[in-house]
Amino acid sequence: MAAVTEKSCDLTAEKARVVLSSVLEALSLPENAVRLGEAKDNAGNDMLKMMQFVFPIVVHIQMDVIKNFGFPEGREGMMQFAKLIRKLEREDDEVAHLHAQVRAHFLPPVTIATETTT
Repeated sequence: MAAVTEKSCDLTAEKARVVLSSVLEALSLPENAVRLGEAKDNAGNDMLKMMQFVFPIVVHIQMDVIKNFGFPEGREGMMQFAKLIRKLEREDDEVAHLHAQVRAHFLPPVTIATETTT
């Protein structure tokens, strides 16, 4: 396993907000929005299908973005980025909000029943 690059080690909350905003911007590009829309249509509200069809597209787009911020290409870079983001989102509400927006692209909305039947 390669070492974390110096650029990715110094991921501050401010830089994380920039990276996540760039990911969201890339996800909304017309060509990506079409791909995601088609994948979401195929998945419906089925979580397994979302993970099969939509999640890989989101991850691929995210990998393309984060490599521009010093993260290694591929799986290793994604793992490093995810670990750092999880840490930063506990410390920074905006990072948490932006990361939730990214996750919303591949996690279907969940409805929780608020009434119990007896």
